[in-house]
Amino acid sequence: MMDKSRLNRIIRDIKNFIELEKESGLDEFMLKGVTKPKQASGLDTGGVARDRKTVLDELRTQAQECRECPLCKSRRNLVFGSGDPGARLMFVGEAPGLEEDIKGEPFVGKAGALLTKIIEAIGLKREDVYIANCLKCRPPKNRDPLPSEVIACREFLRQQVDIIRPKVICCLGKFSAQTLLMSEESISRLRGRFYDFEGTKLMPTFHPAYLLRNPSEKRHVWEDMKKIRDYLSNHQENQ
Repeated sequence: MMDKSRLNRIIRDIKNFIELEKESGLDEFMLKGVTKPKQASGLDTGGVARDRKTVLDELRTQAQECRECPLCKSRRNLVFGSGDPGARLMFVGEAPGLEEDIKGEPFVGKAGALLTKIIEAIGLKREDVYIANCLKCRPPKNRDPLPSEVIACREFLRQQVDIIRPKVICCLGKFSAQTLLMSEESISRLRGRFYDFEGTKLMPTFHPAYLLRNPSEKRHVWEDMKKIRDYLSNHQENQ
């Protein structure tokens, strides 16, 4: 697991990069030499609305072809995301692990099984939600993500959110929460309340892998999930 000082350095590096881009008058925050993914359009050339799965598949193809950081060379499989393209609830983790890299799916193995139970505890099924990670490729030997990797992959996640348009994003663990919120606060301080992520409600909570090592913290995750459940229940209008 990533130590706090290392993660804080990553967040500070990303913040500093974005501030430099802003001072230069740029609206898009991309590394020198990094090609921004094409904006996935919800319309075809005739202006007809397309289904979200089609648009997500196009974005997945772009991510599959991405060569903007070295992780594309060391991964076995791209781990883009899975679930309902029109999900009202989206989960975001850190990066694929070994099992995810082998299967090409996010949150498999013991942590994934626990996440499935958490989802079912609020009356949903895994296929009702969408699950993704900040990084789409596994860092070798599960090493810490580099700031350049986070920035290079950030646009794919942003577009996933734009396409799916979830009511709530649930950040699983400190890396996901701190990266999306650009915060150096600990997950213990961040969890338990809603934040705004580009117009979408965001709730940080503990990572399932952390819960496997610290089962007493499950009660906090249950409190967080009940808030998500209640929010979704109170916002039932169609997307």
